[in-house]
Amino acid sequence: MPNIKSAIKRVKVSEKRRLRNASQKSALRTAVKAFETAASTNVETAQEALVNASKKLDKAASKGLIHKNAANRKKSRLAKKLNALTAQA
Repeated sequence: MPNIKSAIKRVKVSEKRRLRNASQKSALRTAVKAFETAASTNVETAQEALVNASKKLDKAASKGLIHKNAANRKKSRLAKKLNALTAQA
């Protein structure tokens, strides 16, 4: 444990940020998985899940949680999966 006041604050702040980032990243992964499960069952729910997952990906990219290109790549792959699903139906 640090002795210097500013170092003590940095430890507290970084721990708080780490917990927030972990929570948001978990919610992001959950939204993507929700799309994956919806894509296997129903097209309409898959479309709603895609909108939700895209929103979470954009928010995570804007906050610096994930890289902008990574978010765009994931959104593209999800949209591609939905397009393939709607082409079959």
